[in-house]
Amino acid sequence: MKAKILVLSIASFLILLISCNKDDDAQTVPLPDATGLLKGKVMVKNGSKPVGGAVVFVLNDQSKMYYTRTDAEGNFSLKAPVGNRKLHIQMGGGANFRTVIPVTIVNGQTLTIDPGQSRLQQVANMAYIAGNYDVIESIVTDLGYTVTELTDSDLENYATISQFDILFLNCGAKDELSATVDGNLANFVANGGSLYASDWAVAYLIGGQRFSSVCNEAGGFIPDDKLCATNNGIATTITGAQVTDPDFEASLGFSSLDIQYDLGSWEQINSFDPDFWDVVVSNPANNAPLMIKTKNFSGGTPGTQVGQGSADEGWLTICHTESNTESFTITIPEEEWPMHQAHGDTLGECSNANNSGTIYYTTFHNHAGGNIGNAGLILQYVILNL
Repeated sequence: MKAKILVLSIASFLILLISCNKDDDAQTVPLPDATGLLKGKVMVKNGSKPVGGAVVFVLNDQSKMYYTRTDAEGNFSLKAPVGNRKLHIQMGGGANFRTVIPVTIVNGQTLTIDPGQSRLQQVANMAYIAGNYDVIESIVTDLGYTVTELTDSDLENYATISQFDILFLNCGAKDELSATVDGNLANFVANGGSLYASDWAVAYLIGGQRFSSVCNEAGGFIPDDKLCATNNGIATTITGAQVTDPDFEASLGFSSLDIQYDLGSWEQINSFDPDFWDVVVSNPANNAPLMIKTKNFSGGTPGTQVGQGSADEGWLTICHTESNTESFTITIPEEEWPMHQAHGDTLGECSNANNSGTIYYTTFHNHAGGNIGNAGLILQYVILNL
């Protein structure tokens, strides 16, 4: 009888032990990461100006993203998981401008990044077409970045422009109509290339020889119902122009500025498709757009992605998901993709299903021979976000 009781007691103990283990497993939840603090300041490549709005992030072993953005003065403070990590600094999703810094994060301690390490590096191959009334290339080089001069003839050769990631089209650059150039620029953007055009250079987008004087000009690669601009602006200063993009405003540190149009006959935007363009800066007097960017370009013929410089080999642009309502476009080393895929991330940009490039158009530009004030900060932001 005692033997049976002993056997039953042992069996009951084993069942209880197994049951307790199952309950323990069911109640186990991941412990929060031990963290330290990272602090620093992000500057452009030559250290001359701060970079506002840069995404600064570290990933833990489960691909959870610890992130912040730099303020208008380039400063950041970030809690990050302990261990040997990579500190990523990126603008515009990281495809064209990014920096990676190895860091060792110690629980409860603050690590201040050397300012020389946290400068935003150029990955993109960039080119420009020289104009008559502005010199966007001077802003690019003043930040410490490099840009190659091309001609209108070079735009006739897709093999030439497809080596680049970004093209700057200066005001007054265009001097002829060319269906070949129209098609090449459409394909360039369709395959991930980004464009910046100023004032009269809208003719590259919507048609016209040197400028657009009426709606529905011949040429261009953006349909007439998506954008109409005509060169009937007068020399003036628009006081209190409104920055309408909240991320843009936070990056700049101001929400309004005065924009001087130093020459007459500048291109005023008469109509645009709000499903195709976002308004970034507007005229407070009539809400007319002064600066716009594409939401999700459609056109051209998708094929091989442009650029593909050696610095970009082995990197992927992905949409990293943090929650049902929060996601970020970032660029990561290719070998880290399986971890991100398991986390539920997807290839390509978050808000750009067809992975096309971005077009920025400004009715204003940097004056070839004068001070442009805060508009210079706007153009700096545009350069880094292409």
